[in-house]
Amino acid sequence: MIALLQRDLRLALRAGGGFGLGLAFFLMVAVLVPLGVGPEGALLARIAPGILWVGALLACLLSLDRMFALDFEDGALDLMAVSPLPLEGVVVMKALAHWLVTGLPLVLIAPVLGVLLSLAPSGYGWLVASLFLGTPALSLIGGFGAALTVGLKRGGLILSLIVLPMYVPSLIFGAEAVRRGAVGGDAMVPLLLLAAISLGSVAILPFAAAAALRANLK
Repeated sequence: MIALLQRDLRLALRAGGGFGLGLAFFLMVAVLVPLGVGPEGALLARIAPGILWVGALLACLLSLDRMFALDFEDGALDLMAVSPLPLEGVVVMKALAHWLVTGLPLVLIAPVLGVLLSLAPSGYGWLVASLFLGTPALSLIGGFGAALTVGLKRGGLILSLIVLPMYVPSLIFGAEAVRRGAVGGDAMVPLLLLAAISLGSVAILPFAAAAALRANLK
């Protein structure tokens, strides 16, 4: 499984799509929102938690359609399905590689973008914590959606329609944790709920995604 993870990381970094595209999109969201709503600091600070989380969510969505599609097209996915490595492990490694090249860079750059959106200094730590705990669920949910749509023409559009409603709880609790932390409130409850979503995704979605892959490969 480690070899599969290293392979996917090398492919992602060589292509540059997941890593560069996600960061560029996240940066554009943080730059364009102040231009659209105006430079008023109080307004930006109020909407910053939601904007940052929406930007991270959409940035994670950009590269999901390539999670299994390339391996499906060149036949590598068929070989993985008949190899001793269980498909559930393949799904976990694919989701982990996606998080490492997309989710983790978003976590690291988020405080910088928080400055552009006038986020209160007390909210920076909660922003990093919420993204760190929440983005793994985004990759796993996206992996499930990618497994459902692998091999379909225009699967990216269908993938977005499947995945976006499933992203809503993470968006709500992540933005709420940052909002409460920025105003000095108790942010632990939404943060724990966000962590529970990620843990539940780890426990359930690899099996669901593997079942979808087996169905699509028949």
